[in-house]
Amino acid sequence: MDSILVTGNGPLSGQIPIAGAKNACLTLMPATLLSEDPLTLTNAPRLSDIKTMTQLLQSLGAEVSSLQDGQVLAMSSHDLTSHTADYDIVRKMRASNLVLGPMLARLGQAVVSLPGGCAIGARPMDLHVEGLEALGAEIELKDGYLHAKALGGLKGAVHEMRFASVGATENIVMAATLAKGTTVLKNAAREPEIVDLVNCLRKMGAQIAGEGTSTIEIQGVDRLHGATHQVVSDRIELGTYMLVPAICGGEVELLGGRKSLVESFASKLEEAGVSITETAKGLKVSRKNGPVTSVDVITEPFPGFPTDLQAQMMALMCTAQGVSVLEERIFENRFMHAPELVRMGAQIEVHGGTAKVTGVDQLKGAPVMATDLRASVSLILAGLAAEGETTVSRVYHLDRGYEHVVGKLEGVGAKIERIKSQ
Repeated sequence: MDSILVTGNGPLSGQIPIAGAKNACLTLMPATLLSEDPLTLTNAPRLSDIKTMTQLLQSLGAEVSSLQDGQVLAMSSHDLTSHTADYDIVRKMRASNLVLGPMLARLGQAVVSLPGGCAIGARPMDLHVEGLEALGAEIELKDGYLHAKALGGLKGAVHEMRFASVGATENIVMAATLAKGTTVLKNAAREPEIVDLVNCLRKMGAQIAGEGTSTIEIQGVDRLHGATHQVVSDRIELGTYMLVPAICGGEVELLGGRKSLVESFASKLEEAGVSITETAKGLKVSRKNGPVTSVDVITEPFPGFPTDLQAQMMALMCTAQGVSVLEERIFENRFMHAPELVRMGAQIEVHGGTAKVTGVDQLKGAPVMATDLRASVSLILAGLAAEGETTVSRVYHLDRGYEHVVGKLEGVGAKIERIKSQ
């Protein structure tokens, strides 16, 4: 099993290109199931999760070709041969459940295994099921699979979600594009990935309004056609690399980054003493005047502080002046990186969904283990700021969400290498 060796070597500077958003691309790919015509995605990230979604779509009979070194995905679902998303593929990745709504809408039936993914909480499917049932679907759970039917077609409805779930919003919106009549989805999630999905669906002929707000209205159409769409920049990768100069010192320009994608996160960095300026190419982030100041963080649905940047922010707070409190309100069991940071000399106390972090003058390199995707990169960030060598094991998590992380960090002067397993 591969590991990553990081050696702290002071301030970093240079440019880092930001890839297309993993979470957006994984949502856009199942949209191909809604139409017989081709759907082409550009600016696709080159990640193992994208390969997993490709395998899933191909298992349903869709054609998926990876072009231009993986940055273009050409897809066609003109001849689907199956409506069953098998456990062996779905268990690898949570986003696999996003084939449920599209298949149900176009084929009138779908059998989808309950999903897997990172071990950061239960993340049940009940919100997805409730929304699709509101559109007239009949869904039952048998032997670990959701069996869904809407043989007479889905019908528009007014539905208010109990929680602003991103995945459930995406599934319901995609299903409603082919439903008869109008669907009004209340308490919808507002993330940029949902706005990106709606922009793509609109290019395919969907009639949707209200994306980016808590109420989305979808007027169903008879069919959707093909389209070409550019995947939005990855705001989580952007936020992660914004932390590189924050924790190490120096100045880094994030190519393709936009502050509007990470407003709440950026404001916390600025509160901590990090400089962020917009450039013609993206965002320039710098820290030149000593350590950052501790700030408190509460994770919330967009536009609040992203749960997917909590682990990385904790790494920064380990080196900040003062005491910070990080409260996780989205997923339970998402402080598994804390004990690994403690191995590096961090002072962290975890009580339920709250972590108290007392900044230390210097982290020390140590062997640590990644427990999930975002935890893995938080340990790399800590290693960049630590004295000595840090070895991060189980980095297969990292490949799910960050493309060419070693090369990108080497490009700004980091001492980092991937150690292949023997």
